Amino acid sequence: MTESERARSALHSLDPGCDREPWIKAGMAAKAAGLSLDDFTDWSRGAPNFAGERDCAQVWRSFTDGGIKAGTLFSMAFSAGWNDPEKRRQNQPGQRQNERPKQSPQKAEKSALSLWNRLESASPSHPYIMAKKGKPDGLRVVPDGESLTIAGQSVAGYLAVPAFSIDGTLRTLQLIPGQGKKLNLPGHSFDDGLFLVGDIATSGRVFIVEEIGQAWACNRSTGCAAVVSFGAGRLEKITGILRREYPQSRLVLVPDRGKEIQASEIAKQHKTEWVTLPDQKPANYDAADLAAEYSDEALSEILEQSKRPPMRYRLLTAADIVDRPPLRWMVRGVLPAEGIAALYGPSASGKSFLALDLAAAIADGAEWFGCRVKQASVVYAALEGEAGFSQRAKAWQLHHGQDLPDFLQFIMQPLDLRTDDVTELADAVIASGRAGGLLVIDTLNRAASGADENSSQDMGQIIDACKALQAKLGGLVMLIHHSGKDATKGLRGHSSLYAALDAAIEVRRDGDSREWCIAKAKDGNDSAAHPFRLEVVEIGEHDDGEPITSCAVVREESAAIATRRKIPKGGNQRIVWDALGDLLKKSRDFGKGGAPGIRPCVELEAAIIEIAPSLTCEEKRKPERTRQAITGLVASKTIEHREGWLWIP
Repeated sequence: MTESERARSALHSLDPGCDREPWIKAGMAAKAAGLSLDDFTDWSRGAPNFAGERDCAQVWRSFTDGGIKAGTLFSMAFSAGWNDPEKRRQNQPGQRQNERPKQSPQKAEKSALSLWNRLESASPSHPYIMAKKGKPDGLRVVPDGESLTIAGQSVAGYLAVPAFSIDGTLRTLQLIPGQGKKLNLPGHSFDDGLFLVGDIATSGRVFIVEEIGQAWACNRSTGCAAVVSFGAGRLEKITGILRREYPQSRLVLVPDRGKEIQASEIAKQHKTEWVTLPDQKPANYDAADLAAEYSDEALSEILEQSKRPPMRYRLLTAADIVDRPPLRWMVRGVLPAEGIAALYGPSASGKSFLALDLAAAIADGAEWFGCRVKQASVVYAALEGEAGFSQRAKAWQLHHGQDLPDFLQFIMQPLDLRTDDVTELADAVIASGRAGGLLVIDTLNRAASGADENSSQDMGQIIDACKALQAKLGGLVMLIHHSGKDATKGLRGHSSLYAALDAAIEVRRDGDSREWCIAKAKDGNDSAAHPFRLEVVEIGEHDDGEPITSCAVVREESAAIATRRKIPKGGNQRIVWDALGDLLKKSRDFGKGGAPGIRPCVELEAAIIEIAPSLTCEEKRKPERTRQAITGLVASKTIEHREGWLWIP
């Protein structure tokens, strides 16, 4: 036998259900003897008060070299009646190496099966059974003649509760006096052992509890089966075993008070239910305590109120659909009250001016471009050009003749969505009382500096951060972002961003003409365009007397911009325009990608394939030139492009 095997034997002779101080002492001694965390956890798992692998790991990491050495482990084991197998080997020098020594009487007593076979059938008059109003079914009692002791305590007269595996293998025994502390059989592990009260096959529900008194109470009050896990630390393991063996059974966890979170997590993992006992009760108050304090009927009522983890899929009736409340808007038809949105466009398109104008309208509850607005708090994270943003704010106030709304506040410090800044930002917004409204992040690029926007991994990290912000704050998170080099492809970066949005506003520019349109909306009209211009506002003077200017957003009527749309007169754009017209005449697709229902549409990629041969440039450059011509027509508002579809507005 190696020293590790000898130390392991000594450790398993101790009672893992002892008080915490001797448990820690045994662990420190085991570590000093060269045993591992797995050895310590495996031994601890046999205790009814096992607190889980994490608890074992935390305690194990705290052990440092000190006064407790390996000898302490063996001393504790000898005190518990351990027979040192190394001494037994040394006392038999003539024994052949491969011959196993005869098992000592004490070792035989520690064999669960041999002990179980010597026990007497339990009777209803056992003090513990009477105290808990239980049943003797499946239980035995240690006879008075037995000399077995555990941790120096004689267990004669103790009630023996067997822990059987599903296949009927006896794993170990729990020994219970009429009054006092339960003991576990040293040297044995509960492993997959459990004890069953009732019949699972015929039971409408199966309750999973920590100890047998609770199982009796649940079975008595409902008539349903109850399974003993032998400790809170084993609830998850036993639940998993039952779910695999009885996949159709309705399993219900009944944890002690204070362990509801643990039970809810187990229930979510294994798709079971769980019960919560009254909140005003102390920690470790259990089902048996409730039945004893009130009645079996009171316990039955509590057990009827079991909870289920939220299901990802819920089947709705037609009435459910009809009765659902309508979508709540922050800006009607444009921005929902909750979710993630983006306002995007090319550089110098005026998107930040428009974003400030939109934020001010929401904070004030004022109509915006003819759209009704629900007033909400707004926090604007201005991450680009602090001085320039200050000038925009002044220009807005001078243009409107009023201060920016009180419900609008700003953050000017740097922000990185890939760090703990997300939590700190959320905490700041919540502390200010502005949660539940609009959070503007201007711009996405500055909020994730150095990120590869075309990478699904980097963009996924950004999206997760936005979702985390929205989950903590509620309301709407809106990103100010750039469009790509190709105007027909919308938002810059990986397509997962567009897919994650609940709404998107695109800003477009053609010379001095600007407009915004709804690129994506929930139940909104995503084809409407709203022209605007940037009006120069003089906000002060430089030291040399030159005026300091900024701009304010001014709405224009649709007709004004319509007169500035011109049909191309030559070059590739004219060829593409004429060819696209022929394709649209033949198209059988209408109302695609947000186009009005009467407008014929053609897919962008299909159009490029059809039109490219018409161009007169080199053959290999024709698709590229066709795409460039379409991009130009889109930029000039001559044609529209949404979600891969082209049409004439």
